[in-house]
Amino acid sequence: MLSFWTGLASNVIGITVLVYFVYFRRHFRRDLVLAYIALSMGIFAVTLLLSGSGAGMGLGLGLFGILSIIRLRSDTLTQEEVAYYFISLAIGLVNGLHPDPAWLAPSATAALVLVMFLADHPSFAPRTERQTVTLEKSYAKKAELQTALEELLDAKVLRTVVVELDMVRDLTIVDVRFRTNAASSTSSDSNHAKAQNYAGTYELAKGQSAAQNSSVQNRAKQETWS
Repeated sequence: MLSFWTGLASNVIGITVLVYFVYFRRHFRRDLVLAYIALSMGIFAVTLLLSGSGAGMGLGLGLFGILSIIRLRSDTLTQEEVAYYFISLAIGLVNGLHPDPAWLAPSATAALVLVMFLADHPSFAPRTERQTVTLEKSYAKKAELQTALEELLDAKVLRTVVVELDMVRDLTIVDVRFRTNAASSTSSDSNHAKAQNYAGTYELAKGQSAAQNSSVQNRAKQETWS
């Protein structure tokens, strides 16, 4: 009985920390918050019932595998969201089995949450990005394609995967992984700061002009009454 309550508390605390304090603060997708919580709690409940019944665990895991495939095919998920999806499934499964000793399930849950916290940390490769780029020219040579992409993205191209090369329509669709230049990111930050300064100057000048117009109108009224 102790292992059951320990597993339940571990599942609730683990999925709450994973979803609200790790996933949502980094990816900001509210609908998947509900999906991850429902998945983990559903896996926990059904695994708990299957472990105490005559049905084989292989049957239950097979059903969950089918359901997970249907869920993943029903919407477009990024690879990061797929990773959170399977970690949520693993948390519910581990705590639903609540193996002895009682501290094993909470330890495994904490380890899974810690792995996702570190692996998906924003400080890991912050300037490395991936995009699918459509170019209005067909590049048959990889060197020319890489040069064009580096000029377009202002970044160091790490790897390119040509998705489509259409010589008739003069079109190239490429999956590119690149690292943005530190100078370009710094200049964009400075441009943003300048824009804010200009906005503040505009507001100040606007306030000054309004005050000047008000003083002119007051003088005109005084001259009229005099």
